[in-house]
Amino acid sequence: MHQKKRKIPLRKCVVTKEMKPKGELIRVVRTKDGDIFVDPTGKKNGRGAYLSKELSVIEEAEQTKVLQEQFKSEIDASIYEQLREIVDQK
Repeated sequence: MHQKKRKIPLRKCVVTKEMKPKGELIRVVRTKDGDIFVDPTGKKNGRGAYLSKELSVIEEAEQTKVLQEQFKSEIDASIYEQLREIVDQK
């Protein structure tokens, strides 16, 4: 009896369009109420968008407003601050 390897869930970075293991990405969530926040656990309910844990990706997301397109709503600057903090911690 051999042990089955667990399938690693892949998600697509909304900036680079690369498929990466979920753990290598940061999830940003928009709830039904329209609240948008960073979800480090990746388990909160809502529509998620994933970003690679790279400063250049966060910068590009902010400049191209890719998250605004994904969520069809304004993204507060504090979201990008949180994302930068997470990237700096890795």
